[in-house]
Amino acid sequence: MAITIALIALTCALSMTGFQNRTQLERLLFWPPAVNRGEAWRLLTHGFVHADAPHLLFNMITLFFFGRAIEGFFTRYIGMAGYALFYLAAIVVAILPSYLAHRHDSRYRSLGASGAVSAVLFVYILIAPWSTIYVFFFPLPAIVFAGLYTAYGLYAGRFGHDHINHSAHLWGAAFGVVFALCLEPRLAGLFVERLTAPLSGG
Repeated sequence: MAITIALIALTCALSMTGFQNRTQLERLLFWPPAVNRGEAWRLLTHGFVHADAPHLLFNMITLFFFGRAIEGFFTRYIGMAGYALFYLAAIVVAILPSYLAHRHDSRYRSLGASGAVSAVLFVYILIAPWSTIYVFFFPLPAIVFAGLYTAYGLYAGRFGHDHINHSAHLWGAAFGVVFALCLEPRLAGLFVERLTAPLSGG
């Protein structure tokens, strides 16, 4: 899990520096007008800075537990560098719909690793749909969590006012699933088999 640890270390370092240095934070977060004038790096760097310590802690704990579970899956197919590129690509892909929707909105800002972390999490759910996920210490089957997570993200993204980029969460999750299926198409059949096994008594 060397890549997962490296990503966590880099994210923590940049985020904690940003807590102390607002100028650096503003330089790295996603802000459409800055992207429009050529600062395209913000499409990536926003995933390495966070609004506050709880925001950072929640994302990095999630990345630690689920990243270590799926890093081996990715490295078998595309190596450690491939897994790192998957994570970086997830950051960018997850934010692109937000950019298209808000590209002329100077008030819009977004930051955090949630899009990429959602990609990692949903690959894990694809592989192990009936494993247990603890949400605030409450156990849920992974597939049930995925359904609730998606439903809430769709609802809150349309009607909520919680200043959370639910679009990035959902697009990141979708990217993770699609990428994993392109990498190993047999996962689709295995997912259905594993999903229906408890229902059929298997």
